[in-house]
Amino acid sequence: MVRHEYFHKGTFDFEAGGSVDGLRLVYHTSEAAYRPSGEDIRKVVWICHALTANSDAEEWWPELVGPGKLFDTDRYFVVCVNMLGSAYGSSGPSSPREVGGEPYYFDFPAITVRDIVRAEILVRKHLGIGHIDVLVGGSIGGFQTLEWAVMEPEVIRQAVFIACGARVTPWLTAHNESQRMALEADCTFRAAKSLKGGEAGLRAARSMALISYRSYEGYNATQAEDSADTVFADRAGSYQRYQGKKLSDRFDAYSYYYLTRSVDSHNLGRGRGGLGRALGSIRSRCIVIGIDSDRLFPVEEQWFMADSIPGAEYHVITSRFGHDGFLLEYDQIAAIIAPLLDDRNGCAE
Repeated sequence: MVRHEYFHKGTFDFEAGGSVDGLRLVYHTSEAAYRPSGEDIRKVVWICHALTANSDAEEWWPELVGPGKLFDTDRYFVVCVNMLGSAYGSSGPSSPREVGGEPYYFDFPAITVRDIVRAEILVRKHLGIGHIDVLVGGSIGGFQTLEWAVMEPEVIRQAVFIACGARVTPWLTAHNESQRMALEADCTFRAAKSLKGGEAGLRAARSMALISYRSYEGYNATQAEDSADTVFADRAGSYQRYQGKKLSDRFDAYSYYYLTRSVDSHNLGRGRGGLGRALGSIRSRCIVIGIDSDRLFPVEEQWFMADSIPGAEYHVITSRFGHDGFLLEYDQIAAIIAPLLDDRNGCAE
């Protein structure tokens, strides 16, 4: 996939207040450019990425995205936009101000999931895409997919919601707040003198998050000690430290803080008469996929969504890796989604 940048020159107003003059959005597409004149017969596949991923879906979902894969970049026009607030080039707290060049830090407006989708819609319009044949996202990417299906029902033909819910739960908010407390416990975070601020806190936050992403069975299967006579268990602890450093090497604490806050904004029914009415308004052909071991988004959340969306399909995949199963159980996911791509009903081909 090929990296692009789009700069929106107008003022972007945020749902919770505040605005930014000029918005930069990084996105990746299939190598061949989209031809909006009507002669392009390829299906448009739009992927919404998760919390700390980027817009190069071929990089973080390599088993599903690429030539000859489920989301075939030779056959379909595949798009993924880096989320507003992320650390990978789109405007956010770590991006430079247009005047002066210093990062925004905490002066950047608070971001909601609806803001993220509105920014993606700017890219859709910039590319001249009139409809999206298949919109897919997992976790917070699923939040975006849900919002988009409600915000532009005439654009989204088919949608896939993976390992997500229709509204943030107190359970998820508690996880997020605990991670933000870890950031704030690092005295360099609020000082905001460098994008390395809060680095130690970010490592701790990532360790906490990883436990919620995985499961008892998954950790026990992959992080058991090599010896039955080990005095102090260390393998799982070393893994946590490794994962914490791995994130801090590629991400920053300010983007992480803002994006976890955006998760807490998620409520599909806000201003729409409640969740049932909002879900009932979706007109896309929808597939809802849950993971049997997911503790962040238990399958009852996906069942509620599928039961409330007219005509939605409901599937549960099996995994011992909890929430992260949406990244790892690619064979099961591909088997469920493939019929959407093969079905010509309502699609461009």
